[in-house]
Amino acid sequence: MSINATLIVQMIVFAILVWFTMHFVWPPIAAALDERAKKIADGLSAADKAKADLAAANQRVEQQLGAARNDAAKRLADAERLAQQMIEEAKGRASEEGAKIVAQARAEAEQEAVKARETLREQVAALAVKGAEQILKREVNAGVHAELLGRLKTEL
Repeated sequence: MSINATLIVQMIVFAILVWFTMHFVWPPIAAALDERAKKIADGLSAADKAKADLAAANQRVEQQLGAARNDAAKRLADAERLAQQMIEEAKGRASEEGAKIVAQARAEAEQEAVKARETLREQVAALAVKGAEQILKREVNAGVHAELLGRLKTEL
C-alpha cells in the first residue's frame, strides 16, 4: 500500500505543482514571451519601414542628382552658348573696327593722292609757264593769264 499511497501523494504534489506553475509562474513567462514577440515584430516592422524609407530616400536622392546634373548641363550649355555669342560679337566688332580703319586709310590715301595730283598739276603748270616763257622769250603774267592756267591745271 505504501506504493499506492506514495503514488497518490506524488500525484497530489504534482497536481499542486502544476496548478502553482500554471497560476503563478506561467503567466509572467507567457507575458514576457508575448512582449518579446511583440518587440521582435515591432523591430521587424520598423526595419521594413526603415528599408522602405531608405529606398524612397535613395530614389529622391537619385532624382535630385539627376535634376542637378541636368541643371549643370543646362548651365554649361548656356555658358558655352554665351561664350560663343561673346566671341561672335567680338569678331563682329573687330571686323567693323577693321573696316573703319581700312576705310579711313583709303580716305587718307585718296586725300594724299588728290594733294599729290594737285601739287603735280601746279608744278606742271609752272613748268609749262616757264617753258612757254622760254619759248616766247618773254615773261607770262600769271594774274593776266589765270584763266588759261586754270584750264591747264584741269586738263592735266
